Amino acid sequence: MPRDLHLGAVADRVAALNARYRHHSATAVLEHSLNDADLGQVALVSSFGAESVVLLHLVSVIAPETPVLFIDTRMLFPETLDYQREVAEKLHLCDLRTIRAAQPRVAFEDPDNTLHQFNTDACCNVRKVEPLERALSSFDGWITGRKRYQGTSRGSVEFFEAEGDTRIKVNPLAHWGREDIEEYMVENRLPRHPLVAKGFPSIGCAPCTTAVKPGEDPRAGRWRGSEKVECGIHFIDGKAVRVPLTKTESAA
Repeated sequence: MPRDLHLGAVADRVAALNARYRHHSATAVLEHSLNDADLGQVALVSSFGAESVVLLHLVSVIAPETPVLFIDTRMLFPETLDYQREVAEKLHLCDLRTIRAAQPRVAFEDPDNTLHQFNTDACCNVRKVEPLERALSSFDGWITGRKRYQGTSRGSVEFFEAEGDTRIKVNPLAHWGREDIEEYMVENRLPRHPLVAKGFPSIGCAPCTTAVKPGEDPRAGRWRGSEKVECGIHFIDGKAVRVPLTKTESAA
């Protein structure tokens, strides 16, 4: 269970936090909210993907003791695993925790490693959602790298979101644009994920990620050919986001 059972309702705390830090910068949101009683104990969840190093660097400077959770689905690109080791060493991450699904569970649900071919939701659930839920069970919130410019269901992301009645999600880079990410990486001489140069602006598991053509949405290579836009670890109003919002829903 989260560290403090007396923090109050998640929705009320999210509203208070968004009001309190509405006009703050990403660094200020991190620096102050991590010590805010309304947030509680948090971890950073990182895919060590195309843009992950920016948030990892910010946290390593502002709050280096923050636990970093890395979900290894055992279906990641070899380049991602190499990059994870490179970044962890360069940033001196002192509390990096690799999260994996229990092998008996994977063996039962996906004995021949083909589940992703006919049920991507089920594959993500057993390899990502369930292991992360276990890992986050002792935290009141978690930090993500979600940004509005990434489109799809992320266009209205706020600094703080309610994950149902369970936890708070912190999105310090919500209002950053692609140019902000690029500028930060250049100024701080941060290492690049090797697949970015090969046309992968968003990187997930190897079987379900393809290169993106010029002009396409940065996440177009994730689960290409399907309506799926999120792996299931991100929620809106406590519900997993699995398909884009319709025009009616967007206007509501």
